[in-house]
Amino acid sequence: MGVALPFNRSQESEADHIRLILMAKAGYDPDASAGLWQRMQSYSQGKNPPEWLSTYPAPATRVDDLRGWLLEARQYYQPSGQPIAALPPIPGAAADSSGAAGQKPH
Repeated sequence: MGVALPFNRSQESEADHIRLILMAKAGYDPDASAGLWQRMQSYSQGKNPPEWLSTYPAPATRVDDLRGWLLEARQYYQPSGQPIAALPPIPGAAADSSGAAGQKPH
């Protein structure tokens, strides 16, 4: 257990790093990422297990790591300035009760 847990936390940290880069490449502001984990930490109200007993990094550790990766992530961030368009309707899918299926966004 003493060997497996740090290994799993390392994998989770790597996944956080990859997620941050992909998020920035997709046009999402990477500066918003640390705020998510700060909110997660406040919602947990200190009920998280000690980091050494967890397979996941503590929210505070994730915030620190994300802040450390921000310079790299910002290199990939290109805000589009355009809202994401709605997906086209699925052919053959039934319209919802409001009749909004197939309508284009304004």
